[in-house]
Amino acid sequence: CPAPALLCGLLAAVAAVAEGGRALPQLSDDIPFRVNWPGTELSLPTTGVLYKEDNYIIMTTVDKEKYKCLLPLIASGNEEEEKDYKGPTPGELLEPLFKQSSCSYRIESYWTYEVCHGKHIRQYHEEKETGQKINIQEYYLGNMIMKNPLSEPGSQELCCAYDLFLSLTQIPTKNIEGQMTPYYPVELGNGTPCSLRQNLPRSSTVMYICHPEAKHEILSVAEVTTCEYEVVILTPLLCNHPKYRFRASPVNDIFCQSLPGSPLKPHNLEQLEKQQEMLKMPFRRVKEEEMPSTKEEKFSSIHKPVAVGSHQLLTVGTTHISKLTDEQLIKEFLSGSYCFHGGVGWWKYEFCYGKYVHQYHEDKESGKTSVVVGTWSKEEHIEWSRKNAARTFYLREDGTQTVRMVSHFYGNGDVCDLTDKPRQVTVKLKCKESDSPHAVTIYMLEPHSCQYILGVESPVICKILDTADEYGLLSVPS
Repeated sequence: CPAPALLCGLLAAVAAVAEGGRALPQLSDDIPFRVNWPGTELSLPTTGVLYKEDNYIIMTTVDKEKYKCLLPLIASGNEEEEKDYKGPTPGELLEPLFKQSSCSYRIESYWTYEVCHGKHIRQYHEEKETGQKINIQEYYLGNMIMKNPLSEPGSQELCCAYDLFLSLTQIPTKNIEGQMTPYYPVELGNGTPCSLRQNLPRSSTVMYICHPEAKHEILSVAEVTTCEYEVVILTPLLCNHPKYRFRASPVNDIFCQSLPGSPLKPHNLEQLEKQQEMLKMPFRRVKEEEMPSTKEEKFSSIHKPVAVGSHQLLTVGTTHISKLTDEQLIKEFLSGSYCFHGGVGWWKYEFCYGKYVHQYHEDKESGKTSVVVGTWSKEEHIEWSRKNAARTFYLREDGTQTVRMVSHFYGNGDVCDLTDKPRQVTVKLKCKESDSPHAVTIYMLEPHSCQYILGVESPVICKILDTADEYGLLSVPS
């Protein structure tokens, strides 16, 4: 086997040979290992992972290089501490948060999320048109009536029965940035009725996880299925419970010393490490205008990690456009051959200018589910624009006015089960400045059953808004 395979063989051997030759459970990816090549001088650590002189194996490479590798005694964790814990239950630890009537907020590209702990979850958007009052679009994603099966009807307690249930079962975990993290769930129901699910109420699961430096921030909000949501909250309160503490797995060092006639480190491994160092050398950044024009890789989703305690936020439903010049991009967009994609959670959206608006969900097992929200008819749109404002203006400081937004009507979508009428959508194209000149943000609202508003915001749109005619129809800038 090649030299890198020596490392794999070492890790496999840990499961069978560690702790004096006693068999261990199957090797787990949760336990990290690191191979060290100390040479003739070996000084074992005096704290942390323990070692025994007779707990070693002899490994041989394909080049007949031999090494004596001392294996660690795998750390057993904090099972004893967890077993002896007799402090407050997780629900009791969180009780002060629920009694304080405190709320946490998260601002995303369009929506603001409000979690009032133990009371409700709300998403809302405020918009103020010139000379008009503030319009608020809001949905309750869950209220304090809990869905926990062990909760008594009408009970105001958020702990007790569910704590007992958790004590008898395995604590649930969620993958947070690659680490399986225990969480305490609080389920809220009785939210705003959902037209896509026969007007059933929206519901949410709030997942509280331990973070010693947090201040009850909202880490993430996700629509895991239609009108059902997961909200992750970081809180220091749970850190007092040993079963909910975040613990980084200790790195277990394997020390390999060369036997007579072998180099300090396998020759092939040294060559591999040199190649990896070469790959780390910086490359010259290619300018965008130097890239060949192509339609490949138009979209790359943005999922920026949220840094606890900072102001970094997650941009939702945003795509970036690359490898297309602005002029070519605008021509393809206005011809309908270039479509915008966006959305977050269960549903995604596809908007092709002058063609259609689709709502879709892709699943590995059941394939793609698609709903036609609206299709384009120039005649229907012109008729609609005679009764509705197709253009919205704002006044510049120099007294001139410019187009701020255009609205287009797309009707004749799939028939809605709730209204027995075709779906329809008003597409609002807005100018939105951004550090990235090709960023696109898309969001969908449903103010009435199966009557939608699709918001499309981008610096690209800024370049063509002033070409809008009285019907809001756009053209390539001259």
